[in-house]
Amino acid sequence: MGVAAAEHENAGLHATVGMAPRIARSIIVTVFGGFCLIALLHVFMLPVGPLTITLSVVAMGTLLLLQLWYYPNQPRTPGRPRRVYLVLGLQACLVYLPLFVFGQAWVGMPGFLAGSVLLVLSPKAAWAAFALIVASMAVAQAQFGGGYVDVAYTTVSTLVTGLIVYGLSRLQGLVRQLHEAQRELAEIAVTHERLRFARDLHDLLGYSLSSITLRTELAHKLVLRQPQRAREELAETLRTSRQALADVRTVAHGYRELSLEQECRSVRSVLAAAEVELGMRADYGDLPVRIATVVATVLREGVTNVLRHSRAENCEITIFEADGEVNVEILNDGLDDALRPPEPRSGSGLHNLSERVRALGGGLTAEPTSEGRYRLAVRLPVRARTDLEPTETPAA
Repeated sequence: MGVAAAEHENAGLHATVGMAPRIARSIIVTVFGGFCLIALLHVFMLPVGPLTITLSVVAMGTLLLLQLWYYPNQPRTPGRPRRVYLVLGLQACLVYLPLFVFGQAWVGMPGFLAGSVLLVLSPKAAWAAFALIVASMAVAQAQFGGGYVDVAYTTVSTLVTGLIVYGLSRLQGLVRQLHEAQRELAEIAVTHERLRFARDLHDLLGYSLSSITLRTELAHKLVLRQPQRAREELAETLRTSRQALADVRTVAHGYRELSLEQECRSVRSVLAAAEVELGMRADYGDLPVRIATVVATVLREGVTNVLRHSRAENCEITIFEADGEVNVEILNDGLDDALRPPEPRSGSGLHNLSERVRALGGGLTAEPTSEGRYRLAVRLPVRARTDLEPTETPAA
């Protein structure tokens, strides 16, 4: 997957997932608004004047606003603000005081308070307050008149309304948290894709550009004295540049597979052109694709460091497989303080290698030796092919 594709997928995810909070809010507005509308219709049926009806509308509107926009955003933690308790007190006044005016028509409103205490109070206090509110409505209904059936109906109605208010409010909060988590995951995926793209470009082009620069300089020196040799170096430079172009295209498509045998041949050719005496020992079997690609990348980065960060005259490369592991060692001379290669965590090249190797369960060591040489060593476990090779096209 390329960076542009990852960003496009991210935008699509935002558009799709962004619908969930809006749907949750629409459901809550519809349900809570329906409770208030039913209570308002009961008020309209009472023999009261316009001023009293206006007061009921204001009280219901305030309750609805608190339930929709205030309580769902309050954390249920010890660090919640003190104003939450003031708002609960205000809500208690809005659900209990109108009972003295509207009586039976207002018995549905305390269910909002029952749900609110479950949202903001600690569990023990919340359920105690919830039970107290439900019991208080049973007492209120008994005072308004009616038999046991009416008392039971009001009690159950308050209990169910409180649980609905609590459940839908919590659902809205969970949907919002899930949406935020998915948005963050999508942004992380895009960031990882950008890092992968930059890492692969460094690993691929660092070696290729070093090889092109070396061969071009050599051809420039030989163009008058040995024109045939200069043409050969230019032809090799052209081949390397074409290979670099092909590598960049594979990075853009999100998949890159390197041939270890081809890299070994390329290393011999590049170091020979740089007049570095090479001793190479390669003893390995049929390595899984991901292992072979990482080993080839190690060769590329190691040889690039030899060319860039040392005045090497000798280089020894060993690749061997034993005891279920493949080991790579690159040892070169020509190291001095001015050209000392970076540590694994200080430079992007060795850092990239370290990340790749660690992802496959291996280890990387890069350090000067006591003889004044530099040693890059990598150890990789060779697992079963089915464990290492993905069934789908991977992003290298």
